[in-house]
Amino acid sequence: MPVVAAFYKFTPFPDPAALKPGLAKVACAQGVTGSILLAREGINGTIAGDRAGIDTVLAHIRRLPGCANLDWQESHAGAAPFNRMKVRIKREIVTMGQTEVDPTAAVGRYVDPADWNALIAAPDVAVIDTRNDYEVAIGSFEGADDPGTQSFGDFPAWWQANGQRFAGRRIAMFCTGGIRCEKATSYLLGQGVAEVFHLRGGILSYLNSVPQAQSLWHGECYVFDQRVSVGPGLAPGRYTSCHACGRPVSPEAKTDPAYEEGVQCPACVGEYGPADRARFRERQRQFVRDEARKTG
Repeated sequence: MPVVAAFYKFTPFPDPAALKPGLAKVACAQGVTGSILLAREGINGTIAGDRAGIDTVLAHIRRLPGCANLDWQESHAGAAPFNRMKVRIKREIVTMGQTEVDPTAAVGRYVDPADWNALIAAPDVAVIDTRNDYEVAIGSFEGADDPGTQSFGDFPAWWQANGQRFAGRRIAMFCTGGIRCEKATSYLLGQGVAEVFHLRGGILSYLNSVPQAQSLWHGECYVFDQRVSVGPGLAPGRYTSCHACGRPVSPEAKTDPAYEEGVQCPACVGEYGPADRARFRERQRQFVRDEARKTG
């Protein structure tokens, strides 16, 4: 059963391109698959492989500048959740588009999962989900504000339009693995918010460590690999992915008359034209043929 490790670290990399060859070489040599982003602000990735391979790649990353105390979240997948290994150089490891935001200089206060429930239950705390709308749709914390963003780059504009609603309140933010909410805390500090908190290790850490009987999480957590979603204890969830739009699809949605496997889901039924649908149908027919050959 493959081990899946999700990690990130904000740390200055003056020349991230110089780090790429060594990282790609060790990952490929170990048969590890997944995606790793490198930028001048640090590293972000999710990888999968056997125990020895994951340990070897993480050891290599911990030897990179500023990464000795790298944290990561682990789970397991029933099958390999990635097809290949990709190491890419990006402008940001999580794209906000605000050049003045520097998480290596200032971020909010970390809150461990064991202390999260008490914080978000406080009457003077506003809880904000920094993920995208399709992620929030399948699960979130009770009472959390949903910015309704389609990408993380939309968050600053949402805050500029809505920040006054939270005046005088402490702000607690969360995301899947911790990276988006950490960067968002840096942004809010720059906007003059006095007290900003974020969930250490994100939702993945919370689901993995807080007993379900004590959990304030409702639903499942979207993940960016072929598992699509996970639940308590990071067990695989119920969702699959729409091959047209990429949104998560529940078992209930598959019974909707608008659902056509590989072609459309109820959420994207009005988003594509006849030519796109024809292309999706041909792709789905090819996929079914390929799968039949594998099992035949």
